[in-house]
Order: sequence, then C-alpha cells, then structure tokens
Amino acid sequence: MKILVALGGNALGDNPSEQKELVKHAAQSIVDLVADGHSVVVVHGNGPQVGMIQSSFENAHEVKNTIPLMPLPECGAMSIGYIGYHLQNAIGNSLLARNIDKKVATIVTQTVVDKDDPAFINPTKPIGRFYSKDESVQMVKELGITMVEDSGRGYRQVVASPKPVDIVEKDVISTLIDSGYVVIAAGGGGIPVIKTDKLTGVSAVIDKDFSSAKLAELIKADVFVILTGVSKVCINFNKPDQKEFSNMSIKEANYYIKTGEFGKGSMEPKVQAAVSFVEHNPNGKAIIASLEEAALAIKGQTGTSISKD
Repeated sequence: MKILVALGGNALGDNPSEQKELVKHAAQSIVDLVADGHSVVVVHGNGPQVGMIQSSFENAHEVKNTIPLMPLPECGAMSIGYIGYHLQNAIGNSLLARNIDKKVATIVTQTVVDKDDPAFINPTKPIGRFYSKDESVQMVKELGITMVEDSGRGYRQVVASPKPVDIVEKDVISTLIDSGYVVIAAGGGGIPVIKTDKLTGVSAVIDKDFSSAKLAELIKADVFVILTGVSKVCINFNKPDQKEFSNMSIKEANYYIKTGEFGKGSMEPKVQAAVSFVEHNPNGKAIIASLEEAALAIKGQTGTSISKD
C-alpha cells in the first residue's frame, strides 16, 4: 500500500544532537512499514526546531546587528533541511542494516494557502521568545511582522495558521514514490506560500497534520497514519471513565470534536485531519496510533481507525 506517515516534531527532541539520536527510533518504525512491502511518505513536525532557529538569529542580531533577523518562511526551510537530513540519514542506515534496496529523498515543500483565509485577519499563533516594547517595534519595522503583548510577560510574534489548499511539489513527490523512494516531504506542514502570478512565502504556520492530510489526499494514499504519544484515541482522557476507540466513524469523530472531547492543540487537529482525509478519499483509511506501534496499527492490531461509516 501507499502510506503517508505524519510524525510529530516533539518526537524529534529540542536540539540537533538529541534529534540525531531520536530519529533512529522513528526510522525503525518507518522501515518496519517498508519491510512489509509498503511505499512510504513521511511528514514531520518542526515546532521546537523552527523556534530554535529563529531564536538563534534573533540572539545573534542582538549581539551584532549586521547579522540579519531571519523571516519565518526561511526559518521553516532551514528546519526542513536539517530535520530531513537527520531522518534521511537514519532511515537510509536502517534500510542498509536490513539489506533493503531503497533510497530516501527529502523534498523542501511549499504549501499553498489562501490569501483570503480568515486566519490572516487575526493572527493568533504565538511563536518565538518574548521581547521588550522597543525591541518589538524594531522587529515590526525590519520584518513587517505582528507583535502583541502577552500576559504582562513582554511582546511576542503572532502568526496566522491558515489551512493548506495545495502542495506545489505534489507531482515530484508522486514521481519519487513511483520510482521506489521513501520520501520525506511537507516538513512542518510545508513552507506557506500564496499563489498569484507567482509564489510568495508568508509568515504563517500550517498545522502539520492538516498538511499531511492534504498531501495524502493529493497523492491518493491508501492509508494516512498519524503517529503520536498514545496507542488509541480516547474520550475522557486521564479520567476514571476514560474510553479508548479502536474504530471511530466520521459522525462520531465530528460529534466529539464539537463537544470538546479532544485537546485543541493536541488530539483535536489529528482527528480533524484524519476525518478530512477520509472525506476526500472514501476508499482510504486514516489511523491514529503510537510511533512504536505503526506497523501493528497498519495491520489493524492497535491504533484508532477513522472510517466513513
């Protein structure tokens, strides 16, 4: 089968050396799927990593103002490159260790968003560190970004989180899959771009799970699997009446989303992304499972499958 795997950025650690070790663990789960004969595309998060890159340039700029502040799209591109390198290297080494003749490629991916997306009217997603009022004025002047006062702790950049509309490199990704590659793409949700008579990068953050669902839809994946820290989707999480689901219909999922059963910044976007994929691919399957149990989840032995009925 053609499987798209969404891997959370928090599973990759907080710094390059830590990440280099953790990706070896993630690579094993991915190569388990390849060993079972599947074609695999990997999408990773980049929240901690892109924040680290942006803060590094900001700190350097404070020490020496000839070092430029780095716009968010460029920080995203840098994170895609170095996370992709670590994943590519770890997956490649795991394939070699198992004598599997497969190559791995990372694609720096641009994700198209709608310039009229309501998210741009009221940016709300905070990123990066806190600044004084004077520093925030300088950053607005230099980068044209939005800064807001945050709970008396200082000023912080806020960006929009628009929904993905298209993936610019989708045909390249499909060609590589058809050629037998393990593909790493749409890292961190991809670099957000607006399409007019040209493509223009914008300061925004696209949810990795939504971009994963869109890419899975566009490449006509058979299975879209979101790997997270729990084995199954639950309601009443961490309460005495916690209930796990092995299967969940779109109707059930939408009901629990509406009633606020899933955390806004944790499980809810994952369930929403799974629902979106199944709605656009009625013959496809969406699964939410733990990283360690990816291969078992594909076989239906664990995880939560979200289906049309």
